[in-house]
Amino acid sequence: MLQTIQIIALVQGIFVLFVLFANRKDYKKTTFWLLFGSLISVLLYILGDDKNNLFVENTDWFLFDNTLFVTFLYLFFKYYKSKNEKFIKSDYLFFLPNIFYFILEILEIKLPKENLNIEILEVLLELTFVMYLGLILHSVFTDKKRIWTTYFVIPIVVLLVFSCINDILKIIGLEELSFFSNQNINSYLLLIVAFLFYFIAFKLLSKNKYVLPKNEISKYKNSNLNTKLIEQYRADLIHSMEMDKLYLNGKLSIQDVSDKLNIPKQYISEVLNEHMNTNFQDFINEYRVEEFIRRLKNDQNNQFTLLGIAIEVGFNSKSSFNSIFKKIKGVTPTQFRKNIEQNN
Repeated sequence: MLQTIQIIALVQGIFVLFVLFANRKDYKKTTFWLLFGSLISVLLYILGDDKNNLFVENTDWFLFDNTLFVTFLYLFFKYYKSKNEKFIKSDYLFFLPNIFYFILEILEIKLPKENLNIEILEVLLELTFVMYLGLILHSVFTDKKRIWTTYFVIPIVVLLVFSCINDILKIIGLEELSFFSNQNINSYLLLIVAFLFYFIAFKLLSKNKYVLPKNEISKYKNSNLNTKLIEQYRADLIHSMEMDKLYLNGKLSIQDVSDKLNIPKQYISEVLNEHMNTNFQDFINEYRVEEFIRRLKNDQNNQFTLLGIAIEVGFNSKSSFNSIFKKIKGVTPTQFRKNIEQNN
């Protein structure tokens, strides 16, 4: 029966990997390869787990271990949540416990009898992987979009925790919990993995967007802008604000800037959105807020009200000025002025 489950999980896993790899360009690179790596490590576990080796009975293939899957899965969730698109080299350090665990497994095979020190170190390393799973659980519960993983992460955490408990009981000479013996734990894990593959396959085939974050297709992908033009237009836009102070015009529109700089409107939007990480209105308002602050600090403007200065720098109403100022500076204009007076 167990061998049948292994074969089903193996076939499902290969199918999932095939579908993922065929559509890899649709997904963000880092999260894709981390999930792909975790699924491959699960397949290796199904193929060559020490207690449930699919092809060769009672063969100790120590590299085919479930801990590698845990590390990949932890990093997958780490990048899924942070939305970082580039893998940080220092995160390779998270694989150090896996390397140490493999080394201990090699030593365990080479030594003629069981070594207590090695057993203790293995338990400590297993606790590291339990911590990884705990961090995954925290990620799952703090973001509803990933709640589907709860059904798989919680039982894996429970099984590994009880595996550690049994290892500790074995070290101190007490009787292990029979229900959570190594043989049973490995079998339960295989069952969970089989359902995990089935669930991911179902979500992939149903085009569910929460399995993997997808690459965002830019609306400017057919643009004719090159690097030289981008830099030129960026410089022209900044110059028009800093030197010409176009933002002082309260009715300034993107068409006005286009006419002034002789740059097509769509290119202005593209440069701001894609290469300056802002939009036209926010770009203008940031200059207006900085100009407001400069004038507020000038003693010659003491006779003006806050709204009076705001109108002078291009804002059209009190409500929009207050909300924009707080969005950019984090405090209201009134509180900002009080802070200046206190500092003086």
